[in-house]
Amino acid sequence: MPRSKSNSVSFHEDVTNDTSHLSEMKISDVRRSVEKRTMTLIGKNGCHDSVYINAAKIFQGIRNKKPKDKMLVRYGDDSVSPVLTFKDEYSQRMSYELAFNALKYQELLEEILLDSCVYPCQSIPDELTSLLVVMLYDLQDRKFEAREIFDEEEPVAEVRKIEHFLYSSRIKLAAALARCRIKHDALSIEYILPETIRKHEQRASALPLCVWINTFKTSLQDVIRDLKNKGFTKVESVSDFNRYTYCMDQHCHDVLFFPSSLKEELLNSDLFADCKLLLQDRSRSLAVHSVQALLNTDGDVIVAHVGSHLTVAHMSALRNHSMSRVFVCGVKSSARADELRNLFNHMGCENIQLLYEDFTEIRPTDPRLQNAKVILLIPQCSALGFSNPIDFILSEHGDAGLLRDLLQGSVSKDKLRSLAERQLTELMHAMKFKVQAIVYCTSSVYPEENELVVKKALESGVEGHKLKRFRLIPPVFSTCSNPESCTGFFFRTELSEISSGCFLAVIAREKDSSENVSVQDILARAAAKGLLGSIAEKTKDDENKQWKTTQHGSGVTGSGTEPKRAEFPHRKDISNINAAVSVSKVVTKLRKKNVNQPVSYVQLKKPVSPAAGTGLPRVLKHTAHLPAVGKGHGRQMLARKARAERKKVVLKPVEIVLPPVISPYVRPQPGMPTSSSYFDRTGAKCLSDRALPPPLPKSGHTNRAKESTVAVRVLKLSSRFTEKKLAVGF
Repeated sequence: MPRSKSNSVSFHEDVTNDTSHLSEMKISDVRRSVEKRTMTLIGKNGCHDSVYINAAKIFQGIRNKKPKDKMLVRYGDDSVSPVLTFKDEYSQRMSYELAFNALKYQELLEEILLDSCVYPCQSIPDELTSLLVVMLYDLQDRKFEAREIFDEEEPVAEVRKIEHFLYSSRIKLAAALARCRIKHDALSIEYILPETIRKHEQRASALPLCVWINTFKTSLQDVIRDLKNKGFTKVESVSDFNRYTYCMDQHCHDVLFFPSSLKEELLNSDLFADCKLLLQDRSRSLAVHSVQALLNTDGDVIVAHVGSHLTVAHMSALRNHSMSRVFVCGVKSSARADELRNLFNHMGCENIQLLYEDFTEIRPTDPRLQNAKVILLIPQCSALGFSNPIDFILSEHGDAGLLRDLLQGSVSKDKLRSLAERQLTELMHAMKFKVQAIVYCTSSVYPEENELVVKKALESGVEGHKLKRFRLIPPVFSTCSNPESCTGFFFRTELSEISSGCFLAVIAREKDSSENVSVQDILARAAAKGLLGSIAEKTKDDENKQWKTTQHGSGVTGSGTEPKRAEFPHRKDISNINAAVSVSKVVTKLRKKNVNQPVSYVQLKKPVSPAAGTGLPRVLKHTAHLPAVGKGHGRQMLARKARAERKKVVLKPVEIVLPPVISPYVRPQPGMPTSSSYFDRTGAKCLSDRALPPPLPKSGHTNRAKESTVAVRVLKLSSRFTEKKLAVGF
């Protein structure tokens, strides 16, 4: 089978890991690259010269270092970080895979060089030892056959020199390899690896393919129909896989699983070529779905790190039917921004805004982020929970040191402490933003990077005095067929044959009584004040339905495609609604009764005697008489009247205090002091039989005439006001 060209192979690997430059590739190119697609192995005909150079630079930085007194194979200076230049995504993957394989078999390859007496060699300087080891692995992987040379390939002098040196010594090297296999009693060099490494690679190769549906391009129903037409059968779980089968994820409604054996066939399908299905680790889908469950219709999202552009695109797809935006921090360069824009445009994403600053450099009061409600924080971590380390490095722009940590099975204490400190700094910075919640996700297996970071951040009190404190809440997903896996304050998946390791935590700000008040709370307060009338009846029914739904489950549903909103803590009790509705009913009935009853009279309350010895007049309170509510109306009559009165505004009954009325025709009774006497007023019985308060001291006949005129005007105004008050339902 002829070798595929590097530019055609690029698209295949882009779809597998990063989907970079997808719009520039063609499906025919992908089909020609199928023969070269593997999980961890490199083609048997060799690589380009540039791949060997980059692989040697990577290996130089991650190789196992020995004490000088035990170092038999010497390498060059690695104090300066190498500069890597890749032609395309496929060349990048091949470089990392070749370097990783050289690292896994470093002890064996050094033993072959020493046992064959090929090393040391005066013509090979120490600076080229890494290139020598990398190319030795590739030579034995080709069964010591010659490498195929590409016509369009630009030759590299160092690569051709090492290649000629090794090929001329191939017989000695093959014999040394045979002796090492006999020494270790190994059928192949794979059996020389530690058992833990072999099991890890077996899990990675058998891991089901996790893909998410790009709703910018298609829908779940359309994908299911296309898969059915292609001969796929839906099963309940990954344990039921049998060739052409797939299953739905129990937490994410737009995530599907396929058998790992179908990887090449799926990547060549039109579903992947058109970006309708995108391959990504499940942990990132869990993170974005947890964010989606916390958002309302218009809240923005802050993605603290660029990471994989697939994570950003998935978040954008979930917010497709809203007005929210997805802000991505840490783009840094214009070249990177242009690359991301091309990728997002090809996938159909339109609601993404790129920010050049690092997340920790952005002020919490930045006006661009004032509508942000949730922050998605996926910090740099040790990533030992990831099944395929090369996929993680390529998609998340991770550190190549992960390859060494994976082989060692642990991370150094210094590196772990440095990572945890940086994670804590970023989480504490996120808590300074005026957002409702923060989703914290890692692929680490260490508590120092997971729950301990979250607990330290919560204990720090970095939110300040003006903002409500954060507290830990259980993660909520839009779909969860297994409620037991959704309980607890932390969500965690262990590294296994069916999934990678993942840690997920959600911290939400405590409910503020004055901010972020829900519509239900506003209606409850209005109904309690008697401002809604019969509208409160409908509010009560809606609230009861929502309360029953909340009490029925634990915050997750068994199925469905619509994302669910998570309830924040300290939910308002609905007793206020019920009390408000009761008050509203009474006011409505009273108002109806008064409207149907003609205006008859104004009843004046009996005045309270002022303190003895004072000359102040007693105050009268004029109120509308509210008769008792009758019981002769039937339910049907009340229902019809209620519907008719919905269009009217219900006002709250009030009491109006009017100034005292003084009549000039009142004569004091003999024998009683002026300051404490009660007087009868001529003509006052038309309003009330009760006495009026004492008048002010007399000041002459002229003043009496003026007072009489004023009193008549006050009485007329009071009577008119009372009639209007009864007419409008006071």
